[in-house]
Amino acid sequence: MSRPAPAVAVIVVNWNGWADTLECLESVLRSAYPEYRIVVCDNASPDWSMDRIKAWAEGRLDVAVAPRDPLRWLSFPPVAKPIAYREAGALTVGANRGDAAREPRLVLVHTGDNRGFAAGVNVGLRYALARPQFGYAWLLNNDAVVDPHALSHLVRRMQARPEAGMCGSTVRYYHAPEMIQALGGATYNRWLGATRHVGMGQTARPLERAERVERELAYILGASLLVSRSFLEDVGLMSEDYFLFFEELDWAIRGRGRYTLAYAPESLVYHKEGASIGTSPDAYRRSLAAEYFHVRNRLRLTRRFYPFALPTVYLGVATSLLKRLREGQWDKARIVVDGALGRRRRATRTEGPWPPATCAASPS
Repeated sequence: MSRPAPAVAVIVVNWNGWADTLECLESVLRSAYPEYRIVVCDNASPDWSMDRIKAWAEGRLDVAVAPRDPLRWLSFPPVAKPIAYREAGALTVGANRGDAAREPRLVLVHTGDNRGFAAGVNVGLRYALARPQFGYAWLLNNDAVVDPHALSHLVRRMQARPEAGMCGSTVRYYHAPEMIQALGGATYNRWLGATRHVGMGQTARPLERAERVERELAYILGASLLVSRSFLEDVGLMSEDYFLFFEELDWAIRGRGRYTLAYAPESLVYHKEGASIGTSPDAYRRSLAAEYFHVRNRLRLTRRFYPFALPTVYLGVATSLLKRLREGQWDKARIVVDGALGRRRRATRTEGPWPPATCAASPS
């Protein structure tokens, strides 16, 4: 007799991205996996995101996807409405142990503040940990859409690899669906403090063997990351010290020696990448906010886990600074300096979300 499917908490963090979030939710609700609940954690979006998500769930707002979009089939036609949901606050959602089976399909959580990606995720993880039926949590970026079988393949791979604590998907670019953004996750060079997505830029066929990719992985990409309950209970939640970037690597390093990393090749996720803050693996395309956190956290993680590599990582940061100066990118040059020194930046309309002073006053 086959084992019953463990319940999965699908955790989606939203910040000023309700249109992307709705498309993401429409795709998740087509999942072939039988037992899951979706937890949307809104980081105090000032664009009335939660009101729009509720309007969508009640059938008063549709997802806008272009008719010729090649991925339209993942979120269209709309799933039946209304969708049952409940609202909760960050302080109460994980306070009491509950029964996942009695929860509606959709839980909307007001986190109360924008303290970064990991802080929003952790609110959802506390919800999952408070309900013993959840065997896994699936971290999914709000600017991603998923194949109907993506979650099933993730769970299947984790069940085949009981020593694994996290599992990643084949993440393709939303706007170039035949191109790979990452096969599961990324590698990490501690001497440079540099990461590289495995398989980035390759064509999507043929699929790589899971075992080959798993040997390369240093961490799982947060755009699609399935984490086991045992990992959460043994290792703990995501570190909230980074605000953005490097928190997945921090998590994987903390679990090293106790858990391995897995990859499910047939779990397909399509990611828009950086819809909220201008993320890009290309330093020249990053927003100022993304550049700041990338530099600051590159040094923060090195200082925490590999302090012996600080001289070479600082040298890499200095090289980046010289490139910005040579090419006349004065704003980004200032950002590199601010990130290296851990100086807090003021928010602007174009730079994206910056952490409050309590989160970014100085490097840890």
